Amino acid sequence: MTDAELVVRAVAGDAGAFEELVTRHHPACLRFAAHLLGDRIEAEDVVQETLLRAHRSLARYQERHQFRAWLFRILVNRCRTASGRAHARRLRTATELEPSSAVVGDTADTFELRTRLTRAIEELDPLHREAFLLKLGEGLEYDEIARITGASVPALKMRVKRARDHVRARWEELES
Repeated sequence: MTDAELVVRAVAGDAGAFEELVTRHHPACLRFAAHLLGDRIEAEDVVQETLLRAHRSLARYQERHQFRAWLFRILVNRCRTASGRAHARRLRTATELEPSSAVVGDTADTFELRTRLTRAIEELDPLHREAFLLKLGEGLEYDEIARITGASVPALKMRVKRARDHVRARWEELES
């Protein structure tokens, strides 16, 4: 069943249909929010807020937009709000994480690589990090990202390019 069909069923009162949408999209939302915010606990809160807002707004969902892009627009707005609240706080870096919090099965080398990448991404300014994660992390197309963020496609392409360049340079610095 497509997302659009599940939305129609959810709007008609089928709770199982919305549960299926959550099952499909929760992992990507959580991954994106955790990378963008730098805090897994805050990301979980933001994703929960996002899903609640999406559920309340399902009747306004228009099928001409992909559900995932529509959901990510809500998520990006919630992340921006959360980031604004946390502006006074410093983002937790991967170097502060305990190795025990690494993904199960990670070796020390894998944890080090993950840490290096996370540090490089966290150094990006919020707009560059957002575009980078939506394009490379979530695999969205530029037109979808434009609808989500409100930025133009050329601006997004430049943000992603600059973010890639920064991450690549930091990767090489941290490698030596």
